[in-house]
Amino acid sequence: MGVKGFVEGGIASIIAGCSTHPLDLIKVRMQLQGEASASTQMQTLRPALAFHPPNNTTNVHVPVAPRVGPVAVGVRIVQQEGVAALFSGISATVLRQTLYSTTRMGLYDMLKKKWTDPNTKSMPLGKKIVAGLIAGGIGAAVGNPADVAMVRMQADGRLSAAQRRNYKSVVDAITQMSKNEGVTSLWRGSSLTVNRAMLVTASQLASYDEFKEMILAKGLMKDGLGTHVTASFAAGFVAAVVTNPVDVIKTRVMNMKVEPGAAPPYNGALDCAMKTIKAEGPMALYKGFIPTISRQGPFTIVLFVTLEQVRKLLKDF
Repeated sequence: MGVKGFVEGGIASIIAGCSTHPLDLIKVRMQLQGEASASTQMQTLRPALAFHPPNNTTNVHVPVAPRVGPVAVGVRIVQQEGVAALFSGISATVLRQTLYSTTRMGLYDMLKKKWTDPNTKSMPLGKKIVAGLIAGGIGAAVGNPADVAMVRMQADGRLSAAQRRNYKSVVDAITQMSKNEGVTSLWRGSSLTVNRAMLVTASQLASYDEFKEMILAKGLMKDGLGTHVTASFAAGFVAAVVTNPVDVIKTRVMNMKVEPGAAPPYNGALDCAMKTIKAEGPMALYKGFIPTISRQGPFTIVLFVTLEQVRKLLKDF
């Protein structure tokens, strides 16, 4: 039964990850908007929510491109890099879902079965959250190399031709990173990944179960597709609100390019957060929120709807 939970979660996660990959790529590109290079990191930049450039800004030495929305980012990617660019890094997504999501879904399922009251057949919300925190943290530690590779492959197209890493696949990305930057680079930003994964899993899986149980208990819907879609969309919204700031910082730390002998652009998660807020304003931590919720919603819906169907197919095994 324990292995079955991993298989069910893995299948659903891979399908959901691949089907929403273009939205995830757009989210990553938007989160990197406004990020300065290492040498100009602390220049005065346009605030995250400014609608017009400030008139009194005189110390901007690097031109800052205006922020654009998810549709414009997607169109620009297609125009400049081709339709196939929307699926850049999809091999890393498959590996990430295989390692990270399979682990977290399987562990959550095991803990849920272990901690569910045999008499009431229910599990308190607090225990669901703890189960999600544990499962998400372990899953993220396992899948971090694939996560770093995915972020870099998705972000590569925004760099100039001279700066691009041009990874051919997730295997090539992991190999080059290990060779050029050391094996430890595969776990760059791992503390952020673990923290984010704990928040995602706790908010996503726990809230899905809670919303689903609430809908069924109040008799609003029967246990079917409508209930699964409603509960999963609500869970996706909760997860997006909770995790977006951590996701922005994680993306920037993982994507930073460290030149040999030069100081890195960021000295950890806190330094990245402080520099981002100082340069771009506090709402910069919610950059990419629209594509995040646009991706989290469909991802969570596909994930749980697929999971429920896979459970039906494998119920006799």
